[in-house]
Amino acid sequence: MNSCNLEVKGMQLNRMALCVSNCPEEQLDSLEEVQLFANTSGSFLCVYSLNSFNYTHSPKADSLCPRLPVPPSKSFPLFNRCVPQTPECYSLFASVLINDVDTLHRILSGIMSGRDTILGLCILALALSLAMMFTFRFITTLLVHIFISLVILGLLFVCGVLWWLYYDYTNDLSIELDTERENMKCVLGFAIVSTGITAVLLVLIFVLRKRIKLTVELFQITNKAISSAPFLLFQPLWTFAILIFFWVLWVAVLLSLGTAGAAQVMEGGQVEYKPLSGIRYMWSYHLIGLIWTSEFILACQQMTIAGAVVTCYFNRSKNDPPDHPILSSLSILFFYHQGTVVKGSFLISVVRIPRIIVMYMQNALKEQQHGALSRYLFRCCYCCFWCLDKYLLHLNQNAYTTTAINGTDFCTSAKDAFKILSKNSSHFTSINCFGDFIIFLGKVLVVCFTVFGGLMAFNYNRAFQVWAVPLLLVAFFAYLVAHSFLSVFETVLDALFLCFAVDLETNDGSSEKPYFMDQEFLSFVKRSNKLNNARAQQDKHSLRNEEGTELQAIVR
Repeated sequence: MNSCNLEVKGMQLNRMALCVSNCPEEQLDSLEEVQLFANTSGSFLCVYSLNSFNYTHSPKADSLCPRLPVPPSKSFPLFNRCVPQTPECYSLFASVLINDVDTLHRILSGIMSGRDTILGLCILALALSLAMMFTFRFITTLLVHIFISLVILGLLFVCGVLWWLYYDYTNDLSIELDTERENMKCVLGFAIVSTGITAVLLVLIFVLRKRIKLTVELFQITNKAISSAPFLLFQPLWTFAILIFFWVLWVAVLLSLGTAGAAQVMEGGQVEYKPLSGIRYMWSYHLIGLIWTSEFILACQQMTIAGAVVTCYFNRSKNDPPDHPILSSLSILFFYHQGTVVKGSFLISVVRIPRIIVMYMQNALKEQQHGALSRYLFRCCYCCFWCLDKYLLHLNQNAYTTTAINGTDFCTSAKDAFKILSKNSSHFTSINCFGDFIIFLGKVLVVCFTVFGGLMAFNYNRAFQVWAVPLLLVAFFAYLVAHSFLSVFETVLDALFLCFAVDLETNDGSSEKPYFMDQEFLSFVKRSNKLNNARAQQDKHSLRNEEGTELQAIVR
């Protein structure tokens, strides 16, 4: 009844709900308008015991009717609820968890006022991600040089714009406005963080600049594998659509759990729903299901890509690629290896859930004045879980590839993948890492151009909205979209190198046991190994000269 004037008691919302035939689509500013709406539409917005004739006469009307003004709302067809159309209402729901309601109001107002700009920037990020994907698909040495130059220019340009905006804010006469001060602080934070990231990336680009030729050859080999199954590039779209469908279904079930209960008539004729026994435990189960099922869907994508790459790699006739490798990989996954994917996704969920619990406890301890040591310990635990999570993600990907090669279960495949990679890490670790670094630069380029567009768009209305959070949301979405499309290249790279390692283990290149890899891939690995060995020998030689230097007697 009071969706925009909620009362918070004991960290819970004290709310009353009514059944109405129609939702008020326009704002009602007085009890007379509420009475007129009831008479014309048949929707009584006050408690049932109060007749619509007494809306303007009863001395208790202020407590029995909704607080004024009544916000405009629309009926949501899925749950038959009146959903408010003003963003300020939603910030009051979040105020149960966030104390600074004024800041939350400004943030949500900025998001709502700039929603058209945010939508346009998200479309721009999608277009840039598709362009980057096709750039990697048809990569050449010239394109890599142009690409790295654009990354450097983009990083420097974004840093320069941020520092210029901060200087412009400090010399602006309207800086006394709250939105201006908030934006100035956020611009300063963005400028410092972007400068640090730019410095680190520029150093890495300078150190690894001599490996550009090998990188071009590496991506040409990767594209040769993708050309056998070109629909692999659209795999993230299918996965994203399935995830969206699951998340919508998950929210629907969550709302059903939240309204499940036994009706009890309280004092004053109000009806209150008491949760059924065990329903609160279902919420925890439902949250675990969200994490586990999401990881399962992502693991199915990894398994599908790995299976298609394995099918194309272990094919003797390179001129006659297999038919429908993606469909073949999907059928093998659903008929034989669902248990493997379930185990791998469960392993990630076992690590993710403690991370969420530790993060929640760390945020809870921020309000305590004497919990510095506890916060530090929780922060260390969170970092350990994060590192373990990243390691398990890499191990799972290799386990899925080994399963696609040998058809073994998850534990056996993970053990075999660990042994093979440990034994053959000298062949391709540095090359694979540099390939992943170039792909990461592609994601950075998408984020840089999207953020630059956001800075130019949001800066026009700087006095009317807090655009720091909308810009962060746009940057996060741009990185997420770029990662979704370019992660296909990462998965194909990892699968190719693991197939290469297995090929080296089982074959020797003789006529009896020829390699499955083509000569282009074999020559590429040999050249990269020669380069690594030459650098290692050079480092040992320089170290030996330093260690062998002795003090000579001075002859007078």
